[in-house]
Amino acid sequence: MSPTEADYQRAVELLRAGELVAMPTETVYGLGADAANPAAVAKIFAAKGRPADHPLIVHLSGHDAVDRWAEQVPAVAWELMEAFWPGPLTVILKKQAWVPDAVTGGQDTVGLRVPGHPVALELLRRFAAATGEHAGIAAPSANRFGRISPTTAAHVAEELGDAVSMILDGGPCAVGIESTIVDCSRGEPVVLRPGHISPLHLEAILGRRPAIETAVGAPRVSGSLEAHYAPVTPLRMVAGERLLDFINAQRHRGGKCAVISANQPPQAGMPHAWRLMPADPVGYAHDIYAALRDMDHAGVDLIVVEAIPEDAAWAAVADRLRRAVAGAGQA
Repeated sequence: MSPTEADYQRAVELLRAGELVAMPTETVYGLGADAANPAAVAKIFAAKGRPADHPLIVHLSGHDAVDRWAEQVPAVAWELMEAFWPGPLTVILKKQAWVPDAVTGGQDTVGLRVPGHPVALELLRRFAAATGEHAGIAAPSANRFGRISPTTAAHVAEELGDAVSMILDGGPCAVGIESTIVDCSRGEPVVLRPGHISPLHLEAILGRRPAIETAVGAPRVSGSLEAHYAPVTPLRMVAGERLLDFINAQRHRGGKCAVISANQPPQAGMPHAWRLMPADPVGYAHDIYAALRDMDHAGVDLIVVEAIPEDAAWAAVADRLRRAVAGAGQA
C-alpha cells in the first residue's frame, strides 16, 4: 500500500518540526531527520544509541542538490552519480562548510545519495519544495545501533517503537542491504563499503576496478564498524562440508540451533529451524536481514549460517555476515 497525500504532508510537517520519520529506500528502511537541523539529527543518534562520531548519509531528491552539500566535486563523482542515481550508491565528497558536524561525525566529508525508491523520492521532493535550498534527509538504517537493518515497516516498528514519530510504509525493500559507498574525496575512487553495486559495475563506468579500503585514513562511514548488522542470538559461520556434523553436535549437547543456507535441509538430523536462501548473491542479499531477524525470534541458542562462496560477487553479503558474526550475542 502506498502512502496517501495526507501521509506525505504529515511526514514533511514532522521533518520540518525536527521530528523523526522512517522512510523506505530500495536498500533498507532509513530513520530520517532534516539533515540541516543539528537538533533533529541528534534525535537519530538518541533513538538508535549511535556513537556521535559515526557519520550519516544525506539523502537528496536529485543531482541538482549535490553542490549545495558538497564542494570540489570531481568529474569521476559526477560520472558515478549519472550512472547509478537514483540507486544504491553513496558518494563521499568534501563537504560545504555549513554542513553540520552532527551529520558528518566532525569530518570534512559528507556522504550523499539519491535513493531509488518512489516513496523516498516523493518525500524528498516534497520536503525540498517545502523548505527550499535543496534540502536533504539524513537517514541511517532505522534500527538500534549495531543490530539487523530493517527491510519492512514492521521491522522498524519492532526496533524503534515510539522513538520514531511516523513510519512511511513503502513495502519490502527491493535490494535488502545498504548502499555501496565510494569515496571520491581523495582523488582515485575507493570503495569503503561493498553493496549491491559491485566493483564490476563500477569498473564498467570508471574503466578500471576501484580499490576496496577500510583502513585508517579513509573517512569514517556508516556500517564500517567490525561488529554490526547483528542478531541478539549468537551466530556462527560453518563450512558446507562441516554443516551436518556441526548441527548434530549441537543437538547432542541439547542445544537448539537454526540454520540459514542456500541448500536444502538434510532429511535426518534437522535443526530447530531452517531458512532456505536464494543461491544467487543478489537474491541472498535481499533476504539475509529478514532471515537473521526471523531466526533471532526462533527461540534457539545459536544461529548457524552455511558459508557462502568466496568470489567477488558475494563480497557485499560476506561483509554483512562477517560483521554480524562479530556483533552477535552482545545484547
